Amino acid sequence: MDKSKIRNFSIIAHIDHGKSTLADRILEYTKTVDSRSLHAQHLDTMDLEKERGITIKLNAVQIEYKDYLFHLIDTPGHVDFTYEVSRSLAATEGALLLVDATQGIEAQTLANVYLAIDNELEIIPIINKIDLPSSDPDKIKKEIEDVIGIPAADAVLISAKTGQNIEGVFDAIIKHIPAPKNCDDTLPLKALVFDSYFDPFRGVIILVRIFDGQIKVGDEFFFKSNNKKFSVTELGVKKPHEVKRKQLTSGEVGWIAASIREAKDTAVGDTITLSNNPTAESLKGYKKMNPVVYTGFYPIDGKDYDFLKDSLGKMALSDSSITYEPETSKALGFGFRIGFLGLLHMEILQERLEREFGIEIIATAPSVEFKVYKTDKTMKIIANPSEFPDKVSISKIEEPYIRATIIVNDEYLGVIMDLCQLKRGKYIDLEYIDGTRRKLIYELPLVEIIFDFFDKMKSASKGYASFDYELIDYRESNLVKVDILLNGEKIDALSAIIHKDFLEFKARDLTKKLKEVIPRQNFEVPIQATANGKIISRETVKAYRKDVTAKLYGGDVTRRQKLLKKQKAGKKRAKAFGKVEVPQEAFLAILKTDNS
Repeated sequence: MDKSKIRNFSIIAHIDHGKSTLADRILEYTKTVDSRSLHAQHLDTMDLEKERGITIKLNAVQIEYKDYLFHLIDTPGHVDFTYEVSRSLAATEGALLLVDATQGIEAQTLANVYLAIDNELEIIPIINKIDLPSSDPDKIKKEIEDVIGIPAADAVLISAKTGQNIEGVFDAIIKHIPAPKNCDDTLPLKALVFDSYFDPFRGVIILVRIFDGQIKVGDEFFFKSNNKKFSVTELGVKKPHEVKRKQLTSGEVGWIAASIREAKDTAVGDTITLSNNPTAESLKGYKKMNPVVYTGFYPIDGKDYDFLKDSLGKMALSDSSITYEPETSKALGFGFRIGFLGLLHMEILQERLEREFGIEIIATAPSVEFKVYKTDKTMKIIANPSEFPDKVSISKIEEPYIRATIIVNDEYLGVIMDLCQLKRGKYIDLEYIDGTRRKLIYELPLVEIIFDFFDKMKSASKGYASFDYELIDYRESNLVKVDILLNGEKIDALSAIIHKDFLEFKARDLTKKLKEVIPRQNFEVPIQATANGKIISRETVKAYRKDVTAKLYGGDVTRRQKLLKKQKAGKKRAKAFGKVEVPQEAFLAILKTDNS
């Protein structure tokens, strides 16, 4: 086909700005999906995506419009899934920047558009929700020009919900997004692997963007990073259901099945080329995203450990931003320490493991990576608080800091600044976006924002503030390791790292919360928080009382005392040998303590 008629593009937007709805209208308008089969969030194939109303996984679909061939890659909008967005952008030539006409530019809008600019993409501003009474397209155009710095006078004004001016989106795509460059079917195959997933019958399916050459059923190809060779058994495109084809040519986006059974044989960002006519160059690939939050996943049933390991390998195919390695806990047994891009990312993976693979998991409290410098001049990066060495052997501890970008209405500026100060934040800058909205820049310790910062910010601003962040560096902090003892036994999975200024308050708050979630036993359970060899807080879970004197109706008082003494001795034996069950809520209580 005529390569000048191909357009490859993504949609980027802040969460809830109507990105999935626009994708639905594009599918409907081009009759890629007939109206009877079309449903809301059509490209969001997971139940979780529909339940939460967010896009978690990128999805590629081929669309025919007039005599043009479009490849749309739908992307997530939440900050925790930025890696999905960056991979989508590397496989396209342009991006539709969708902005809500009532809310304007948000923090994640800025983050995603900077990703597109870094990838040298053509950006088309599209202003959505113009059908709403509170919309102000002219104001949003000025915002786009002032804040982002791209021309917006010809921004396409649409309503993705009603379908108003959807045709204008297609005209802008054809006019502004360039066709694939240097597109030549006769060159050696050069294809970028931008995603993959596991099919139980066909093995690993890779999603590719063909930059040069072509690939056919039966061709032998290899991955440039590991030289592993495979033969194509099936290939095709998504519309959005799979459509098999005999070949994929340059400029196209499609899928390849090659009976790849091992997840480790593939790598997102890798280049594939043909064995009999290889290309000398590899494509640029992706900058690997470093996890910022770490937590332990332990199967409730220890027999599920190997199954959890296999499941994580399959999950890593469709979510290459996670990292995992084995770890053990005295309290929980064998499990994995897993790295995530954020707390929502962690919640989604845990829920997917439970739903898709049927594994019940206990997740420990999230933590971050600390740099621990020891007195013997060595340095170790530690993500698990239970692995911290004794205080006497530590010379200093550094924790990760982030640069937070918060866009907030004027009336909530004060409470948001108070929240940042409470979280040990350092004020950097305040910029004016328009008459009522401000862009606030703070530097904050990552450990202070991973759990409840986003919720508190949304609550304090009544939902109007938006938030994005990037990791900047490590800084020395006065941090202390707190251990939790239940019935005198240290529970390593409940250890936490706390700043010295908040140590006593947080320790008291933590033991109180643990008292609420630790179930009562037949014996008394002391809950103690210790730091630097001292007990700094204690609570006690009272024992159940078995009324052994119920059948006594009078008589000598010594009979009653004798029975109570017998019960006390029994409880003492139970305490010596009893094991305290620790529920999932106890691990979350670690970070539900407040500085205020």
